Amino acid sequence: MHICIDDYLLDIVQNSFEAASTRVELVLDETESKLKCLIRDNGKGMDAGVQKRVLDPFYSDGVKHTKRKVGLGLPFLSQACEACQGTFALHSEVGVGTTVEFSFNLGHLDAPPMGNLVSTFVALLSHPLAKELVIRRTVSTRKGTSTYTLSKEELEEVLGSLSTSGVLNLLREYIHSQEEEVMTYHVEPKMQSETRRTQQEM
Repeated sequence: MHICIDDYLLDIVQNSFEAASTRVELVLDETESKLKCLIRDNGKGMDAGVQKRVLDPFYSDGVKHTKRKVGLGLPFLSQACEACQGTFALHSEVGVGTTVEFSFNLGHLDAPPMGNLVSTFVALLSHPLAKELVIRRTVSTRKGTSTYTLSKEELEEVLGSLSTSGVLNLLREYIHSQEEEVMTYHVEPKMQSETRRTQQEM
């Protein structure tokens, strides 16, 4: 079950890994009211027919997840975006790769919470199928703008293989420090007037 935004990120990026991608990009741009996300890979891609089917929660190709009878990641993500007046778009080309772009209206009552980005980034960077993963996270509000970038290739040059507990602890501490820095610019989103009225009526 997807509860937090980081659940969707984990699911969709893992899909990219499983599509034989050698490079995956994850971009998160957060403002006071909106979170825009982009996940781009250079994997096997999908034709138009498959793109339509993967948005059906009762479809699974039976290849990536041999025991899974349904595929809920993209359908649930699309529904979650729609529920909070966000956006969702899927672009893919066979032999080129896939791009998933989506946004959440953070001030909406139905917007999911962010979740634990630090743990999610550690899990993705250390994923056994991850070849090169680049994560860019930006927070831009009236307080200012802060950005950090994580590259698996660059991190491994400094830390070594991202597989031992000692290295993973160092990685977690580093990402946590980066996340603390961008969060100094975080501003709680204002609830939309319609959402505020709904809450008052409850």
